Amino acid sequence: MQDELLFDRALVEKYDRPGPRYTSYPTAPQFHAAFAEDDYRAAAARSNAVARPKPLSAYIHIPFCESLCYYCACNKIITHNRERAAEYLGWLKREIEIQGALFDDTRRMTQLHLGGGTPTYLSNDQLAELMAALDEAFHFAAPSEREFSLEVDPRTVTPEQIHELRAFGFNRLSFGVQDFDPDVQKAVSRVQSEEQVVGLVQAARDAAYDSVSVDLIYGLPLQTVASFDATLDKIIALKPDRIATYSYAHLPSLFKAQRLIRDEDMPPPERKLELLDLIIQRLMAAGYVYIGMDHFALPEDELARARENGTLQRNFQGYSTHADCDLIGLGITAIGKVGDTYSQNVKETAQYQHRLESGRLPVMRGYRLTDDDRLRRDVISTLMCHGEVDFAAIEAAHGIDDFNGYFADALDSLEAMQADGLLTVSERRLDVLPAGRLMMRNLAMAFDAYLNPAESRYSRTV
Repeated sequence: MQDELLFDRALVEKYDRPGPRYTSYPTAPQFHAAFAEDDYRAAAARSNAVARPKPLSAYIHIPFCESLCYYCACNKIITHNRERAAEYLGWLKREIEIQGALFDDTRRMTQLHLGGGTPTYLSNDQLAELMAALDEAFHFAAPSEREFSLEVDPRTVTPEQIHELRAFGFNRLSFGVQDFDPDVQKAVSRVQSEEQVVGLVQAARDAAYDSVSVDLIYGLPLQTVASFDATLDKIIALKPDRIATYSYAHLPSLFKAQRLIRDEDMPPPERKLELLDLIIQRLMAAGYVYIGMDHFALPEDELARARENGTLQRNFQGYSTHADCDLIGLGITAIGKVGDTYSQNVKETAQYQHRLESGRLPVMRGYRLTDDDRLRRDVISTLMCHGEVDFAAIEAAHGIDDFNGYFADALDSLEAMQADGLLTVSERRLDVLPAGRLMMRNLAMAFDAYLNPAESRYSRTV
């Protein structure tokens, strides 16, 4: 992959349109209700029966939050009633028990991610209980082989709790900072001090976490280039191993919470591009490597090394070094990937409880990939992770005779992007150029057999 990253504002404006993030292919709109619990169980059985079963991964959705962040588009439950979390943990443990029985005891869990909502809404005692249930059901790999991560709301934990979480087996933390500016924080109802974050990051360092990540959001109300530059100063001084910089998608017609943001506080459209330019300049000048899709990492971080040596992968959590696992989704709305299938759990806690009380898995919908899906998924993943596609390697892996013929329409659709200097396409390979690295999603869309250009359900690609 080309190491350089070129921000060309005219090209960014030209290609900044709605498109999938390709954490899966096919993407979630293709999932359907005809895929049910029996299909999932069959997929688990097939995954055990292959010559070399994959290690296991799990995503656990903890939906609870104490307060509402106005920008949030996640599936969450705002409550101060801690009994609801205790009840949910009971149902979650039942799902873990049912799922654990589907996978051979010889397989080990190497990756775990707790997201939300706010995973740290659970007390440390509850998190310890959850980890014990997971270990019993899925058999954790040795500590040196694990990537166990947790999303942390800095308002919900103390430095002492950070040390306890490390003792439970978590070795990666992601702190949701978003912005340090007090006016921006008030505008989105996410008030937390710089001192809180600094103390927690230091505690994570002292507890010897393998990786500390910070999440930022640009395009929030009242943000200016100067104010966000000040936030970047503070983040760079903290020197987290990874920084995720997400573009805020303001869609109040779809997300009720966003209607609480005042229209007059929203920055003009051009501000986002100014902020993106600033982020790229500041973080790369500070020594961070651009991984892709909003993510930066220090050169010694595992993600940066994986990008360098060609082993970078993608899953539902984004870029990863452990994506080639069977991923088990646990909790409401959680998405899994087992064998050649995707599945998603029900969205409502009442449905979730009812299914589990009946001894059933809470699978709501899913999808089983065809040969063409697997082929296109490989092309899209290779493109987005490595910035290049070797046609011969794809032909050999999927038993097709002629990449150029099979993807003639896709290659034709890339001609305008090639003319704009985003990539080069030769007779036997495709290579992304520095100006195209910000438009990876646009390039991948050329290979998507299901994409409807008229749809606007996706976030903008840049």
